[in-house]
Amino acid sequence: MESEKSMSPQVRSRAPGGTREIPTVTPGSGVGGTLAFKRDQLAFLSRGVDRYGDIFRFRPLGIPMVLVNHPDYIRHVLVDEGEKYDKNAVLFKVVRPVLRKGLIANPDMDLWRRQRRMMAPHFTPRTVSSFTRNMTDEAEQMLVRWERNYGRGGTLDVTDEIGQLALRIVNRSLFSAQVGDIAQAFERAFGEANAILGAFFRFPFPPLSVPTPRHRRLRAAIADMDTFVSTFINRRLHEEVPTGEETDLLTLLLHTVDETDGQRMDLEQLHHEVLNICIGAYETTTNTLSWAFYLLARHPEVEAKLHAEVDSVLAGRTPTFEDLPRLPYTRMVADETLRIYSPAYQFMRRASSADVIDGYRVPAGTNMLINSYLLHRHPDFWDDPERFDPERFTPEQVARRPKHVYVPFGSGHRVCIGKHFALSELVLVLATVARRHRLVLPPAAPEVRPEALITLHPKGGVHLNLEYR
Repeated sequence: MESEKSMSPQVRSRAPGGTREIPTVTPGSGVGGTLAFKRDQLAFLSRGVDRYGDIFRFRPLGIPMVLVNHPDYIRHVLVDEGEKYDKNAVLFKVVRPVLRKGLIANPDMDLWRRQRRMMAPHFTPRTVSSFTRNMTDEAEQMLVRWERNYGRGGTLDVTDEIGQLALRIVNRSLFSAQVGDIAQAFERAFGEANAILGAFFRFPFPPLSVPTPRHRRLRAAIADMDTFVSTFINRRLHEEVPTGEETDLLTLLLHTVDETDGQRMDLEQLHHEVLNICIGAYETTTNTLSWAFYLLARHPEVEAKLHAEVDSVLAGRTPTFEDLPRLPYTRMVADETLRIYSPAYQFMRRASSADVIDGYRVPAGTNMLINSYLLHRHPDFWDDPERFDPERFTPEQVARRPKHVYVPFGSGHRVCIGKHFALSELVLVLATVARRHRLVLPPAAPEVRPEALITLHPKGGVHLNLEYR
């Protein structure tokens, strides 16, 4: 049941004569303008929330944007009136050169519905269970490499190591393939694209079609990621198809038939979807686990509870899919990490027609921004929001909060299709590492700050020392 706090403000429609204008950032408000948004997006939006509350308008380079930062408003946009809000928003236009017609950014609702209908059966918990062995196998192999390369007390670039793990897992699940050193090339290409597009979103000028040195680097990065995906797809098209328990996601997608027209997706669409899966799975795991290990290193009391659960449930063995419901505290660590540092910390919708939210008039064409970095710190719903406290996610605590105050995977009909895959992977990797190892802060380690690109990164990466339990 929702708390009383969630009941104010109420989302309601009013007669046109009773609507009010959304508060707008003004030059003298202390929030800043386009250059302030460009310099530090999170600080700009935080000042806006402090000044105007849970809904306000701003116009970077004249582009109309409205931040909504209350669970009732977010439920309105994503669920209650979700059909009025599409993905033809500026943020998705920015990332579309990379993601193209894949599920993440596709604004064509007919095509999106067809693709989602075809792909959803391959991302249910039951289907994901067949890929969890990939997750633990690759995590175990990673630990062997750590022990060989770093030994006790060696310093790891955790973000780089987990990035390689994430790509190994997604490519083994997608292609039944080992990626080896080419994983690093994909990481570099994605990092380049993420940084360039993140800067472009904050200051969208000059257009991406202008061949500046930065935009040429973006095109090269996209080409490298395309080559990565095409290599595996082309190999599969000319190889024997895996069968039985070895069937991978690519095989499933290649042979999926739309129930309405009996057709399969064409190779171009398949390429776009596979690239979307690679990016989504890589990005979620890399950043969330980097932050999780960093937070555990800074909070040994939480780490001790995690170790106690893992020792009790696993007794030294490798975790399996069946262990997931028996590792509730490990899942709570993952959830609390996603609250503080959601990789997909912002997403947008565009009002395809005029609407009213809590009496505020929303003109057609307005870009609605949802920023979970701020939402997940809303003081009305999260006590001491900067504190790392997995106990926030006990069943009792979750029941006291409105659902849409926590949206690491979005919500509504366009909720992330890979949610079950990601959560299974996070819990299983955390448990696998915690069985025998700890990652601890090096002496005098500086604080790691978030870097707001298109996704949220630990700036400079997370570097921790390897220890044996």
